[in-house]
Amino acid sequence: MRQEGKTMDWTLEVVAVPVSDVDRAIAFYGGQLGFALDHHTDAGPVNFAQLTPPGSGCSIVVGTLPGAEQMPPGSLHGLQLVVSDAEQAREQLVANGVDAGEIMVLDDRDGGTMFNFQDPDGNSWVVQQIRARAEHPLLPRPAG
Repeated sequence: MRQEGKTMDWTLEVVAVPVSDVDRAIAFYGGQLGFALDHHTDAGPVNFAQLTPPGSGCSIVVGTLPGAEQMPPGSLHGLQLVVSDAEQAREQLVANGVDAGEIMVLDDRDGGTMFNFQDPDGNSWVVQQIRARAEHPLLPRPAG
């Protein structure tokens, strides 16, 4: 039964990224991409880590989770990150040893500029430029 006047929030907070090596994934996503390592749980057959991109309300989880069906490593494609400056983001990734594709301008309007990269297992990501994120981030930035 629907309650009148109330809207339920449905937030996407974690996406599972299938990888073959948790430590290598932590090094890539944490070290090379700059995602914050929220936690790493290594308890025998259960070994997983949760990492969050800067400014994001959604994290990724890599590794083996109890009760979760495993996707083959490298089988996730088209995950998308949004930045305010694609050129700066690409330069940062390349400087950190990430093999980032060339910037493509598919449309001059905001949102039409992007590039791609893959993690060490072959999971593919798209980085989309939305310039408005510089002045209007989705999450409030900490003061300081």
